[in-house]
Amino acid sequence: MTVKQISVFLENKPGYLFSMTKVLAEHKIDMRAFSLAETSDFGIARIIVDDVLTTAAVLREAGFVSSLTPVLAVSVPDVPGGLNQVLELLAADDINVEYMYAFLGAKHGSAYMVFRVADVARARASLTASGIRLLCQDELSEL
Repeated sequence: MTVKQISVFLENKPGYLFSMTKVLAEHKIDMRAFSLAETSDFGIARIIVDDVLTTAAVLREAGFVSSLTPVLAVSVPDVPGGLNQVLELLAADDINVEYMYAFLGAKHGSAYMVFRVADVARARASLTASGIRLLCQDELSEL
């Protein structure tokens, strides 16, 4: 189970992030997760939505440059050390985490993380074999 993340490349200037979120709002696209990384010249908005293809088309039509990336959406136990447990499994299998970010869900007792890893298939196998629950794209709209 992988989730498609949309990475949107934005100039690092006032109003560019707003213009992207305005397009999403006008098309009633609900972001399930969001992360923003920046450099001095540009930023990368990483978003998870329930309708990836529509969102990618809307962004393209509005003139934004974006790409799709497979990531893992993971239900992490919402207890002290919950994230550490997941990272320990990945480290034990020599799987590098390139980046990660959290997102909210309404289910009590669970936290949710997005992981971009070098080897998605190996990470998926490692986590599921250890009983860690991965979410699929369809489940995101239910959180």
